[in-house]
Amino acid sequence: MTSTLRQPLPVETERRPGRWLALSVLVLAVLLVAVDATVLGLATPYISEDLHPSGTQLLWIGDVYSFVIAGLLVSMGSLGDRVGRKRILLCGAAAFGAISVLNAYASTPGLMILARALLGVAGATLMPATLALIRNLFHDPRERSLAIGIWGATASAGTAVGPIVGGFLLEHFWWGSVFLINLPVMAVLVLVGIRTLPESRDPNPGPWDLASVLLSLVGMLALVYAVKEAATHGFGPLTLATGLLGAAALYGFVRRQLTLPTPLLDMRLFRHRGFSGAVLADLLTVLGMSGLVFFLSQFLQLVQGRHPFEAGLAELPAAVGAVVAGLIAGRAARRFSVRAVVSGGLAAIGVSLAVLTTLDATTGYPLLGAALLIVGTGAGFSFTVTSDVILSSVDKNRAGAASAVSETAYELGAALGIALLGSIVTAAYRNFTAPPGTPESAHESLGAAVEASTAMPTPRSEALLEAARESFVHGLHLASGAGAAVLLMTAVAAWFLLKGQRLENAA
Repeated sequence: MTSTLRQPLPVETERRPGRWLALSVLVLAVLLVAVDATVLGLATPYISEDLHPSGTQLLWIGDVYSFVIAGLLVSMGSLGDRVGRKRILLCGAAAFGAISVLNAYASTPGLMILARALLGVAGATLMPATLALIRNLFHDPRERSLAIGIWGATASAGTAVGPIVGGFLLEHFWWGSVFLINLPVMAVLVLVGIRTLPESRDPNPGPWDLASVLLSLVGMLALVYAVKEAATHGFGPLTLATGLLGAAALYGFVRRQLTLPTPLLDMRLFRHRGFSGAVLADLLTVLGMSGLVFFLSQFLQLVQGRHPFEAGLAELPAAVGAVVAGLIAGRAARRFSVRAVVSGGLAAIGVSLAVLTTLDATTGYPLLGAALLIVGTGAGFSFTVTSDVILSSVDKNRAGAASAVSETAYELGAALGIALLGSIVTAAYRNFTAPPGTPESAHESLGAAVEASTAMPTPRSEALLEAARESFVHGLHLASGAGAAVLLMTAVAAWFLLKGQRLENAA
């Protein structure tokens, strides 16, 4: 394919006026989603204390958002290609703000799970639309690489802003306030986006196939649910049947896409080795990291005794590393190679996760902070370059569907990571030996054990906390070790799958 660097596009095509102002609106949506994902981790102990969820319900609260968003991303990305990416972004943003109120005032674990699921429906409209609009705003590959770097850096900044703002709110207000911060961000996004964002869509989109939408949703939800249940309770008849249903639905989805004249997702994209390698790298990377990310806030607060705001600041190095790396990732990939930057970043994350298997209640912050800085830097390099590869592999008219594949890999990896690695932590945690008189609920989660200890005499209370924290840290070690193994294997796979891939030739 002829590189746009070798045959420059006309100036008016390369340099759309107002493109950087429009980008600022797009990254605001990314910031919102990132903040929402990170504040939940900090709020988890407070949600446990207030709503009294079981261990399984707590995992559902953590991962149902990712389950739903993973099931709908391809459909929503394709819908944006058809009805207009600006339209679906602004409608989704308004819905995201409204549903955040439902999250804030959820009064039962079941209602909280439902609210998170509905938030996933709204969130599925945001991420594909933002990347697709970047693909249509920036035609010059180097500018597009910088724009994607800013996009990714903003998401990383959200992971820093979320814990800090969330920690401040949790120390001064109730846990629902961490969701209400979405409202002013949504208002700014919608009001400014109406005036600054250009509309873009596929000029010949074809119909939006409802059967494909249902097959995608059923397949993803059923398959991920089966994996989660198998990891937690083993393979029972219901779990096996659900997994087979999900696999059958996804098989039907793929077969249908191959026969439709205008499919929701062009499966021929996966014949592009760079595209497939980038998608696989994203999925496995997030899978390996997500168990640590979900439980790290609980470790900082409930094991090391940090206040929420302090715990948020403690996670800041990861975001700083990701922001810096994201801004220079495109330049680094052109100077060296795509596979060197991606594989090197993944290997750095894997080594850092291995170091985190040594954590305990007395671990000093310099070790933890340095490990998080390297994790963030590796992720910033890897995710920015793989996003660039994925976007550059398709025609701009199909950018929504391709962006959705990228985001689906991310969200599916997060859901599977929380389900698999989170289940490892939960299973290891439940096995601790509790002192006499300990309620059964203390074995459901560390937050429940901390709450139960407040109603027990001092000697037994201290014994319960010591046993529960030691068991939780053991589970965290297992999850970090498993994540390290996944990341190191993914680094090796990316080295071969991305061989010969160059950003300049992918436009």
